[in-house]
Amino acid sequence: MQPLSDILDEYEFLEPDDRYRLLIELGRALEPMPEALKTDATLVRGCSASVWVYPTRRDDGTLHFLADSNAAITKGIIALVLSAVQDQSPAAILATDVPAALAPFDLAKQLSSNRTQGIPNMIALIRHEAERYAG
Repeated sequence: MQPLSDILDEYEFLEPDDRYRLLIELGRALEPMPEALKTDATLVRGCSASVWVYPTRRDDGTLHFLADSNAAITKGIIALVLSAVQDQSPAAILATDVPAALAPFDLAKQLSSNRTQGIPNMIALIRHEAERYAG
């Protein structure tokens, strides 16, 4: 997964249609999430599309998230969110201001409110999992 700063470097130079395509490509690049993990417990509430996020704890204590969505652009959005926190310690995830990290992408301007309404819920679920593992 690309660092968020690298994605932003590319994103800033793209036209709106190409930005949309970049998000879709980010979603396609997510590692596959097994169907068995797509449960009510891993479902992100409040998204216009179905989004699932599942944390795994690595041997070094970092959290690695698997994610998927039934909508291509939403899958790209969760990939973008994960780029800000993937493979970090629970404490580092909790210290990350994900909305501020995503602010330069100006997703509310690029996408419909339908597409972006679930982003705070995606972030909240990730923070909740980090809190669970931190404690």
